[in-house]
Amino acid sequence: MEKKISPNLTLLALAINAFAIGSTEFISVGLLPMIVKSFNVTLAQAGLTVSLYALGVTIGAPLLTVLTGKWNRRNLMLGIMILFISGNLLAAFAPTFSILLVGRILAALAHGIFMSVSTVIAADVVEPSRRASAIAIMFTGLTVATVTGVPLGTFIGQQTTWNMSFIFIAAVGFIGLVASSFLVPRHLPIPGKVDLKGFKRIFSNKPLVMSFLITAFGYGGTFAAYTYLSPILEDFGFSASAIVIILIVYGLMVAVGNTVGGHFANENPLASLIKMFGLLMVALFFLFVTIMIGNNILGLMAALLLGLFAFMNVPGLQLYVVQLAEKYVPQDITLASALNIAAFNIGITLGSTVGGQVTGKMGIAYTPIFGAIIVLLAILLTFQVRKSESKTVLTECED
Repeated sequence: MEKKISPNLTLLALAINAFAIGSTEFISVGLLPMIVKSFNVTLAQAGLTVSLYALGVTIGAPLLTVLTGKWNRRNLMLGIMILFISGNLLAAFAPTFSILLVGRILAALAHGIFMSVSTVIAADVVEPSRRASAIAIMFTGLTVATVTGVPLGTFIGQQTTWNMSFIFIAAVGFIGLVASSFLVPRHLPIPGKVDLKGFKRIFSNKPLVMSFLITAFGYGGTFAAYTYLSPILEDFGFSASAIVIILIVYGLMVAVGNTVGGHFANENPLASLIKMFGLLMVALFFLFVTIMIGNNILGLMAALLLGLFAFMNVPGLQLYVVQLAEKYVPQDITLASALNIAAFNIGITLGSTVGGQVTGKMGIAYTPIFGAIIVLLAILLTFQVRKSESKTVLTECED
């Protein structure tokens, strides 16, 4: 008989894993200048370490969720962390840039399935009244990673080599693997085979498809500039050690933005998203203006404002999709949530790819303005959805 494991200890193990995965997602942002020098590639090519990672998460979230529906949850979590560690070690010891990209993709596949599985495990180990809190505790690992993991990994790379940053993340992943082996219960509910007809139900539903597009554009626009934040700060004249400190403060701003965004999205996510997207677009435009002026103080302010508004929209985007799924496809809520995670990462791929093209053809200074244009598309789509919802409500009232 399995000894009962405290739910809080299980959540701790998940939070450690989330910290490792959150750290590796954006670690390349701080390491881009070092990767450029090490492999003699262009800045745009180095940006593939971000965009291809996001593509891997995009594929990993829905595909691996479907393929592993019948797996034991604890064994699946151990397998996820082994894949994650392997990907980061491959990146750390990559002899060529192509092998580095392969390592990033392997880690990204682990990331995609982790987001789906860990949320369900967190909800299953506590009583129903604590489910939202349990999921929030698990996600603190991602928040802490944004605040400390990425700057710490960047600092390690600056003091030694970029390779050591990936070794550090693999080591944290190993701690998470050990914690999971002891603290994740062996006999958790198994979802079973995912109904593939759910894909058809979801993608034939116009409001859900529109919500995925809003997620991709609204979240992804930031990454046209954020992917190249370290080089942008270098161009402002900040030293490598100063950039680490700035990234820490940037992470704190992200944490504040997430909290504020979640609070305001509770009542009416769609109306809140329009305001958040507007603020994000202004922040990106402000960053563009400061780059053109070349003032490092204003540039620093613009970078931190970007941090505040960059991910403020995440809780609202996820909540809105869940609300739509509950209304239109209640049997496919988990799959709809996984597909929205994919949409987030399609946005990262889109934003960082656009940023790479702009950097290669026009220069890094123009990345924020193209990011603002992508966010504008999200604003226009959100207005369109809001208009459609108003018409639907009016029609229902008349009936």
